[in-house]
Amino acid sequence: MKPTATADSRTSLSADDWAEAALDAIAVGGMDAVAVEPLARGLGVTKGSFYWHFQNRDALLRAALQLWERQQVDTLLSRIDPAASPYERIVSLFKAANMSVRDGRLYLAIAAAADNPTVQAFVQRLSERWISYLDESYRALGYAGPRARQWALFAFATFMGNLQVRRDTPQMMPEGQDFSDYVKLMIKTLIPREARGQGAEEEDDHPHVVPMRRPGS
Repeated sequence: MKPTATADSRTSLSADDWAEAALDAIAVGGMDAVAVEPLARGLGVTKGSFYWHFQNRDALLRAALQLWERQQVDTLLSRIDPAASPYERIVSLFKAANMSVRDGRLYLAIAAAADNPTVQAFVQRLSERWISYLDESYRALGYAGPRARQWALFAFATFMGNLQVRRDTPQMMPEGQDFSDYVKLMIKTLIPREARGQGAEEEDDHPHVVPMRRPGS
């Protein structure tokens, strides 16, 4: 017997499809934009498809946050060669985390909803995972204890600040060669040279800086 259209709609979309649609909605309208009926219309299915996968909106929200965490940490870190030097790992992380406008808006929208206990747990865990990875990398560069933690926090705070500027005042972000120069300055400031002794003065020359491209260029 041929499945009905309703059955097809239930089985043709996965839970991750719904979670991805929820993330798209959050990037545009924040957490309040996660609503079953508008998402169903956007996906071209009925609400029955939603209830095939989720008990309620909170279950969808948790699935979306889990997908977001996989995308933002597990997938990005899996692309970084574990055999690379600590310096190269940090540079690769900055390149991988140089988010699209959509991903940047999504990150900030989720962080802004951290007063929700469910969201707070995800935001806190994701931030801790990024900072811990940076902390380990700075330790591998020769910075110990509190000093490595300071570098990690400084790098993470700079990353978050860039997202904020890109979202709120995108016209302030430089273009073309100016953007390349800005990124070089950021990496020069945030990533000490491997060969430099701890506590040495910053050098004007930083030959190991890896060029980065502006998203979409």
